[in-house]
Amino acid sequence: MKRALINFLLTSAAAIALVPFVGFDPAAAQSAAAQTKAAPEPAPRAADGHPDLSGVWWPGRDLQVRPLGNPLPAAPAAPSRAAAPAPAAAGAPRPAPPPSFVSLYQPWAAAKAKTLGDKDDPSLRCVPVAFGTVNVSLYGLGFVGQIVQTPKFVVMLTETYHSFKIIPTDGRKHRDDVAPSYRGDSVGHWEGDTLVIDSTNFTDMNWMHAEGRVSFHSDALHIVERYRRVDANTLEVDATVEDSKVLTGPWKVPTQRMQLAPFDQIMEVGCSGVETAPLMDAASKLNYGKK
Repeated sequence: MKRALINFLLTSAAAIALVPFVGFDPAAAQSAAAQTKAAPEPAPRAADGHPDLSGVWWPGRDLQVRPLGNPLPAAPAAPSRAAAPAPAAAGAPRPAPPPSFVSLYQPWAAAKAKTLGDKDDPSLRCVPVAFGTVNVSLYGLGFVGQIVQTPKFVVMLTETYHSFKIIPTDGRKHRDDVAPSYRGDSVGHWEGDTLVIDSTNFTDMNWMHAEGRVSFHSDALHIVERYRRVDANTLEVDATVEDSKVLTGPWKVPTQRMQLAPFDQIMEVGCSGVETAPLMDAASKLNYGKK
């Protein structure tokens, strides 16, 4: 409710701001705003001098969820010829696009993926994912997460399904006395102002997100994430995903940027199976997500 009210107020304010005033020059106002716009506040620092990553982080807005069975939104119109970029010079090499996650499937994995759809996703049975929505493990299955930083630990709290990761940053190694788990075992260390988190020891009983899709993985899954608080309101995350049993090589995740949320606590969005039962039924009937 609080977030809905915030969104309503922001939308109302934006609508009011668009009402033209007599004698108002939009171009002059934009020029003046550009000149007077304050630079972002620097990232806060903890007592030990490292950037303080604490806060609630989200994509900067609420994201709409498309109900099962609804068609995908229409693709944006192709740019006109006038707006198209100039062709590369004859003979000039074109940079190769980075490999996508699915292009890195081993042959057996590519064949298996064709037999699966969202109806097979373990998260419909309240099982958390190994790697989260929009390619950030902090989010889990949702779009909001909270970081609590202490001198020895960084704690990541996921709003949806209310899971967590406790990441030691005091130099200790991975634990060898715990069973494989849904979110793996993580350790962290600082490289300058970047927190590097290394996660291993995953079970293969859950799935992960990659490029907006769900995918299976093996117990060889290995994820390295690099968190940088570039200013007071912005957190950037780079990640590399490896799985020697499923992929032919490492997948370099595109850089993700998160914003500091206008609220300072996450909510509880639990899962009891009651909420997901209709989704499982609809997905089974529609064979949703399967090509």
